[in-house]
Amino acid sequence: MLEEEDYPGAIQLCLECQKAASTFKHYSCISELNSKLQDTLEQIEEQLDVALSKICKNFDINHYTKVQQAYRLLGKTQTAMDQLHMHFTQAIHNTVFQVVLGYVELCAGNTDTKFQKLQYKDLCTHVTPDSYIPCLADLCKALWEVMLSYYRTMEWHEKHDSEDTISASEGSNMMGTEETNFDRGYIKKKLEHGLTRIWQDVQLKVKTYLLGTDLSIFKYDDFIFVLDIISRLMQVGEEFCGSKSEVLQESIRKQSVNYFKNYHRTRLDELRMFLENETWELCPVKSNFSILQLHEFKFMEQSRSPSVSPSKQPASTSSKTVTLFEQYCSGGNPFEIQANHKDEETEDVLASNGYESDEQEKSAYQEYDSDSDVPEELKRDYVDEQTGDAPVKSVSRETLKSRKKSDYSLNKVNAPILTNTTLNVIRLVGKYMQMMNILKPIAFDVIHFMSQLFDYYLYAIYTFFGRNDSLESTGLGLSSSRLRTTLNRIQESLIDLEVSADPTSTLAAAEERKEKVPSPHLSHLVVLTSGDTLYGLAERVVATESLVFLAEQFEFLQPHLDAVMPAVKKPFLQQFYSQTVSTASELRKPIYWIVAGKAIDYEQMLLLMANVKWDVKEIMSQHNIYVDALLKEFEQFNRRLNEVSKRVRIPLPVSNILWEHCIRLANRTIVEGYANVKKCSNEGRALMQLDFQQFLMKLEKLTDIRPIPDKEFVETYIKAYYLTENDMERWIKEHREYSTKQLTNLVNVCLGSHINKKARQKLLAAIDDIDRPKR
Repeated sequence: MLEEEDYPGAIQLCLECQKAASTFKHYSCISELNSKLQDTLEQIEEQLDVALSKICKNFDINHYTKVQQAYRLLGKTQTAMDQLHMHFTQAIHNTVFQVVLGYVELCAGNTDTKFQKLQYKDLCTHVTPDSYIPCLADLCKALWEVMLSYYRTMEWHEKHDSEDTISASEGSNMMGTEETNFDRGYIKKKLEHGLTRIWQDVQLKVKTYLLGTDLSIFKYDDFIFVLDIISRLMQVGEEFCGSKSEVLQESIRKQSVNYFKNYHRTRLDELRMFLENETWELCPVKSNFSILQLHEFKFMEQSRSPSVSPSKQPASTSSKTVTLFEQYCSGGNPFEIQANHKDEETEDVLASNGYESDEQEKSAYQEYDSDSDVPEELKRDYVDEQTGDAPVKSVSRETLKSRKKSDYSLNKVNAPILTNTTLNVIRLVGKYMQMMNILKPIAFDVIHFMSQLFDYYLYAIYTFFGRNDSLESTGLGLSSSRLRTTLNRIQESLIDLEVSADPTSTLAAAEERKEKVPSPHLSHLVVLTSGDTLYGLAERVVATESLVFLAEQFEFLQPHLDAVMPAVKKPFLQQFYSQTVSTASELRKPIYWIVAGKAIDYEQMLLLMANVKWDVKEIMSQHNIYVDALLKEFEQFNRRLNEVSKRVRIPLPVSNILWEHCIRLANRTIVEGYANVKKCSNEGRALMQLDFQQFLMKLEKLTDIRPIPDKEFVETYIKAYYLTENDMERWIKEHREYSTKQLTNLVNVCLGSHINKKARQKLLAAIDDIDRPKR
């Protein structure tokens, strides 16, 4: 019977024999049999214990039912429970040791038995990086089997409890029922208490394994895979006993912060390299491009379940209530590694090359000419192998130039303006968010690092295209104070301005420098000095608008970031958005101002104006020659702008800013020209008005901007010539926008015509009063 594993039958037979033997115990031969039967019974109990221990790895209903019946016959159901818990603890210990030992011995490759004598903790430090993930997966698989067996043991008892209750209510043996109820209560308590104990054991074993290897050298995908497995294990813990898995969370947090610091540092250095090799060409994406089409953001479309791994959802996520235990109860394992998880995703973001314009949408991934630079490859192919330093993209500039505007899909009206580097930053943001999605505890660190990617990109665009000290001194407030504050903050916190490490610097300073990145330098292939290309306007547009596009993507992601940010850290996120992300479009002003400042020859105009005679005695009907020269400059600017727009789509806000800047500068130059006049008659003033009206009339045909910027600035200045002394004093106090020189000239030119010397002194004193606070 024992060989057939019929434990209840064997015990039953044994007990019957014992009963019969005790009836005839006065025969000496029978009493000897009685003690032998007692030995047999003890032997059966030992075998029963072995049978009980088998439950821990592979629960079998029939097997367990037999074992439980046998213990009940022996009247030892409570002892059985105590034993069972010891077996589960032992099973966890033995299982993890055997799994890790198997991998360590396999990788060591020799038949040395020294590893078997090691403690589990020391054994974990011998796992090689290559075998780390498969070993972790097998560890979790084996532990899952143990927990599943426990889960099914509990299920068995719940089921049998209810059956026993029904049969007890039908029967009448009160005494037996009370005893059974006591047993049942004991077993239930013991099983429930055992849940947390077993989960605690599992956590500690996995924690030891996790901290046994330094994960900071792992590839990103591999590290995410480790997080995937652990987050799945935490989900198991939650379902198993409602645990929040603090032990696992803390150990994974330690590894993650460590990993992420190293990872982010490398990414920042890479970003700097990308920025320094970037030639600010358009990256040809489709007009309906959305970041959700990129691999890195696929997780956002999938189940928002907090701990289910992003890349490998269980098959039945459709019905949210199914637990892992229910799902895998009859077979399978939630920790099966899916080898194909990386190959099943495809991406469809690049625009077609446009040579087949009638079939433009035919293929999503048409080769974008030979210089297609599929974004995945862009991460690597920045340097031309032949020359060693010329970025590959330099080829495509000529290719792009030679294409007709209508000929390729880059100029689709809605296609976003972004570069390869922008795409790389967006991909990185996706990777950071994946990590944050799995690692709620380090969400703040990740978001902080993510903000640094944006900061560095913004700072690079500013230093490459917008830094110009002579502009700041014009006092035109081109950079808002908010933008200046942001740029100063980035420079202080992120940019390493020291050229070489100072040997005398403290250790703390050296550590702080580790967190910083040197300021990037613009690629020597980008030429910003040629008037024909409007001083690199195409590159400036691509750079600046790619930053605006990046800011829009960050805006889109804000609710997702806000959802995982700890409440106490939310102000950091709000400040990052209000102070930094929202300033991206403000960079347009200083960057395009530099183009506007060079696109038109304002100096030449001042020279031409200086040659005009303004103290004429009769009303003129013909405007001055400098007006035509200025309009010619504007026509040339318009032509060049159109040329550039054939290469790069110039968004309406950008062309408006450019026109506005140029017109504003022209109008200010006109006032400056009038302020250089030494003598001027009333007829001369009328001539100034005639010139300006002619300029406005012709200019309005060139641009759609209405009203013309700073038009009043010129008109008010011309009209002030006619003011009386009292009116002029009030006017001077009200019009702070004119320079001291312009105001002084106004007073001096009017002298003699309708202002005497005494009045002049008074007005000059008023001007001096205004000027004093400025100084």
